[in-house]
Amino acid sequence: MKITKAVSRTYLGLIYLFFYLPIIVLIIYSFNAAHYSLIWEGFTFKWYHQLFADEDLWVAAYHSLMLGLSAATSSTLIGLISAVCLYRYRFFGWHFLQTLVFVLILSPDIIMGAALLILFTFANFQLGFISLLLAHISFCIPFVIVTAYSRLVSFDKNIFEAAKDLGASEWLIFRNIILPLMWPALFASWLLTFTLSLDDVIISYFVSGPEFQVLSLYIYSLVRSGITPEINALCTVIFSLTLIFIVLAQLSLKKEN
Repeated sequence: MKITKAVSRTYLGLIYLFFYLPIIVLIIYSFNAAHYSLIWEGFTFKWYHQLFADEDLWVAAYHSLMLGLSAATSSTLIGLISAVCLYRYRFFGWHFLQTLVFVLILSPDIIMGAALLILFTFANFQLGFISLLLAHISFCIPFVIVTAYSRLVSFDKNIFEAAKDLGASEWLIFRNIILPLMWPALFASWLLTFTLSLDDVIISYFVSGPEFQVLSLYIYSLVRSGITPEINALCTVIFSLTLIFIVLAQLSLKKEN
C-alpha cells in the first residue's frame, strides 16, 4: 500500500514538474543580467525597470484589461440566459442549437478569425475595440453555456415546480432560485472567459486592426524578434497576477461555503 502511494505521488509530482518547470525557468531568467545569452551573468532587476517604463506595454495592457472585463461580463450574461433557456424550455431546433454550441467550441480559432474578418469587411465595419469585443464575446459564449448548463442539469427540477405551485413567476424563479444556485458556475465561467480573452492571439490578430494593440499581440510581436529577458519579466508579472487572482478567488469561495 505504501509503495502504491509513493508511486502515485511520484507520478503526480512528475506531471506537475513537467507543467511548471518551464515557468520556473522563465521566472529565473527574468532576473538574469545577460540580454540574449542563456548563461547566468548575475542577478538584476533592470528588465523589470525597462518593462514598467515601456509606455506601449501599458497601453496594450490597458486595452487587454478593458477588453477582457467587457467580453467576460457580456458573454457570461448572454451565456447564462442561453443556458437557462436551453434547460427550461423545449422548442423546435433545440437539439440543433445545443449541437451548434459544441461545434463552436471545437472550431479552430483560425477559421473563426477568418470568418469574422470576412463578416466585418463585408459589413464595412471598422476594425478596432468594438470588432475585438464582438469577436471575443462570440467565442466565449459557448464556454459559458456549457459550464452553466452542466450546473443546471444537476438541479432538482422539483424545486422549480414547487416554486410555481407557490405562485412564483419565471422572473422570481430566475432571481431567487437559479441565480443563487448558479453563482459558483457563473464565477468560474467569468474567470474562464476573462482568461480566454486575455490569452487570445489568433482571432485578435485577424480582427484587431492596425490602430488597436492588445497585450497578447504585443507579446507576440516581441517574441518574433527573439526571446529577451524583458519578455521573461512580462510573462512573470502576468503569471504572478494570475496566481494572486486565483488565490483570492479560492479564498472568497471558501468564505461563502
